[in-house]
Amino acid sequence: MKRILGLLGWLGVVLVLAAVLLRFYKPELQTWYQSLAMAGLVVTAIYALSQWRDIGRSFQGRNVRYGSIAAGSVLVFLAILVGINWISNREHKRWDLTAAKQFTLSDQTKKILGDLKKPLTIKAFYGGTVPVQGLRDPLSEYQYASKQVAVEYIDAEKDPIQAKKYTVQTYGTVVLEYDGRTERATQVDEQNLTNALKKVIVGNTKKIYFVQGHGEHDTAGSAQDGFSALAEALKSDNFEVATLALAQENKVPADATVVVIASPKTDYLASEITAIAAFLKKGGKLLMMLDPPDKADAPPLTSLVALARDWGIDIGNNIVLEFGNVSQFGPLWPIVVSYPGHPITENFGKVMTVYRLARSAAPIEGGTNGHTAQRVAETSARSFAVTDLKTMFATKKMPEKAEKGDVPGPVSLAAAVSAPAAEPPTTTPAGGQPPETRVVVVGDSDFAGNDLLNIQGNRDFALNIANWLAQQGDLIAIRPHDPEDRRITLTEEQNQRIFWVALLIIPGLLLSNGVRVWWKRR
Repeated sequence: MKRILGLLGWLGVVLVLAAVLLRFYKPELQTWYQSLAMAGLVVTAIYALSQWRDIGRSFQGRNVRYGSIAAGSVLVFLAILVGINWISNREHKRWDLTAAKQFTLSDQTKKILGDLKKPLTIKAFYGGTVPVQGLRDPLSEYQYASKQVAVEYIDAEKDPIQAKKYTVQTYGTVVLEYDGRTERATQVDEQNLTNALKKVIVGNTKKIYFVQGHGEHDTAGSAQDGFSALAEALKSDNFEVATLALAQENKVPADATVVVIASPKTDYLASEITAIAAFLKKGGKLLMMLDPPDKADAPPLTSLVALARDWGIDIGNNIVLEFGNVSQFGPLWPIVVSYPGHPITENFGKVMTVYRLARSAAPIEGGTNGHTAQRVAETSARSFAVTDLKTMFATKKMPEKAEKGDVPGPVSLAAAVSAPAAEPPTTTPAGGQPPETRVVVVGDSDFAGNDLLNIQGNRDFALNIANWLAQQGDLIAIRPHDPEDRRITLTEEQNQRIFWVALLIIPGLLLSNGVRVWWKRR
């Protein structure tokens, strides 16, 4: 009998351990691990009652003091465990030790969740090869980021009615409900979840037209200079992308939110400029990305430059060079880490954006026609913009310092301006924001091309411009990046430092230490 009672103690321990293991590795089996935990506690209590004589003897003589100390230590330990568990259930704190911070929500996601005005319900459907824990880990971050977020985990196999109601075709589907709208994501990572979040909050998509007909970048082009990657990124930010043959239409479509002019090779016709001016007059939004001339006899973009000047932005006929802190490709690739205070780049800090063969785009001092622009991105003080392009193209040599007539650094590469619409609509647009005319001019287009869009902050810069133009301030932030995007862009100065440290300094220190040891032993 005594042996059987002794086994009860071990059985209680086994049952409790099994409950703990199920709780962590199979959390969906809640009924099972709760039952096992209760059974383990009952068996342990029976064992303790069976040992009442031994427990009573422990309180006699000197054993009382030792027993009291042991019991007190156990109670203190249990109190600490209870306290830690109580705090952990109320305070959400995790440490993300990954190099790219893959398990930390991006600034944009936090901003969107923090600005929620109404409850957001997230229904996560698991089952089959998709365990509930695989959904719980990423979604818990969204739930902790906002009190407006409620997450419900549904077993699609046990509750097929709910799965059918939300048209769930695959396990792992997440359905977001907000203000009567529904959106779904079939991949549970931050990029897909936040993209679905943007769509369900904003509701209607906004249309962005890329003007074609003068050699502009192709939104369907997959080559290095194509804009297909930018078009996909814009779709993720709830834009509908379309092309516009402005010379044929002679007007901007009524459903246009933003018009983009992406590096035309020839100047626009008078009718096209008139159509764009009429669009801006009614509160339209315009993005111009104008590259510098690539040869001495390149046709000037006179009409487009004049249009920018009408809005207080001067587009220089120059090429920006940067020798002090240039990229690994050379001085024709200016790098920007300085962003004067503007909503487009308010969260950038020291995020790097990279450009290729850029010209200046700077606010005109004092403004034009009552329009005063602001700098958005500028190069370092050691850069300058060469204005004598004819000599530079002829000699094929780049001056290493600014000469007379050149634009000294820091050189503005992007400028933005906004103003109330000259002819506002009679009805207030959706969202309640008064219509504004907004114009952004960037002295380069390659930063948004397929080959450079994923370098450092280029994608965020391009998308922030589009969202600022569309008056979607909630979407302006640093976005979640591809978990596999681990590339590092170094400046020439950083390359040189790494070169000398690896080739000279470290071997030199090892050699000198070897000589020291040899001399000492000698």
